[in-house]
Amino acid sequence: MAQTPAPGTYVEDVFERDMRYLDDRITRDARDGWRVEPGRYRLIVSRACPWANRAIIVRRLLGLEQVLSMGVAGPTHDADSWTFDLDPDGRDPVLGIPRLKDAYEARVPGYPRGITVPAMVEVASGKVVTNDFSRITLDLSTEWVAHHRPGAPQLYPEPLRDAIDTVSEQVFRGVNNAVYEAGFAGTEAAYERAYDRLFATLDELGERLERRRYLVGDHLTEADVRLFTTLVRFDAVYHNHFKCNRHKLVELPALWAYARDLFQTPGFGDTVDFVDIKRHYYEVHRDINPTGIVPRGPDLSGWAEPHGREALGGRPFGDGTPPGPPPSAERVRGSHNPPLAALDPPSVTDG
Repeated sequence: MAQTPAPGTYVEDVFERDMRYLDDRITRDARDGWRVEPGRYRLIVSRACPWANRAIIVRRLLGLEQVLSMGVAGPTHDADSWTFDLDPDGRDPVLGIPRLKDAYEARVPGYPRGITVPAMVEVASGKVVTNDFSRITLDLSTEWVAHHRPGAPQLYPEPLRDAIDTVSEQVFRGVNNAVYEAGFAGTEAAYERAYDRLFATLDELGERLERRRYLVGDHLTEADVRLFTTLVRFDAVYHNHFKCNRHKLVELPALWAYARDLFQTPGFGDTVDFVDIKRHYYEVHRDINPTGIVPRGPDLSGWAEPHGREALGGRPFGDGTPPGPPPSAERVRGSHNPPLAALDPPSVTDG
């Protein structure tokens, strides 16, 4: 496999994520030229990627499977592109392309930046509309409302948006991106700054979650989705691979119980592929892990243990209901997510 660069640039040895995206929006009024329409777009993801995992979760919680198809790239890639090596002939079955880069170049010939997931692709033209991971999930909540399933939760309710935005920014700067800043730091000083910010933020969030079940309000919101996708990868990847090793998640009682609560909630744990997650980080980041050896651990059985957070009150879906089982074609293989097999069906409920 070719050497793969970090997903950003360096300024004085500090890793900076490239946040320049194709940022057209898909909206009800087509104000950017792209109208919400069933079947018109395909969401391209990799289960390995935390930013894409957000979109997988939100699409599933809102019940958009029948109106927004999903293509899944494999967990590994080279410096050129994510590829559809999980599909039988190495091509996405709807778009007919072997590499996600093809969809980017259909939109912008010679596309000069990173080929990232998630990406929303117009099926007819084969062009990427947007890869703005933060906006994609918010628009699924606010612009695709007419196509939400009955009982879909309000993940970005208007009365809570300011609070959700504030917490989400804290989570992004102090957790989601901080693990990458630590892992890809070019100097000891840069690493230690990111490390200190990460664990200071985790401590603050842990204190917040000691007295409330969810980050904002009394039900699941976008903020919880954004924190979960880093927490679920923490012990498997970030603790070791990115040197974020002050504590493991399992050693942080409030955050560990909170993460288990979400994992056992339909739409969260059933989107997680631990095999793909570990393969991506350990095989792709050869600058950090030159041998490409993928660790056998950690022990994942704890994800199925009772979390006890029902005592804090709150209802996962507010006035709504849990999503049904994922479509058969989108189910994570049991061997890739062993904790789900250990959960009795009654445990994987709305709690």
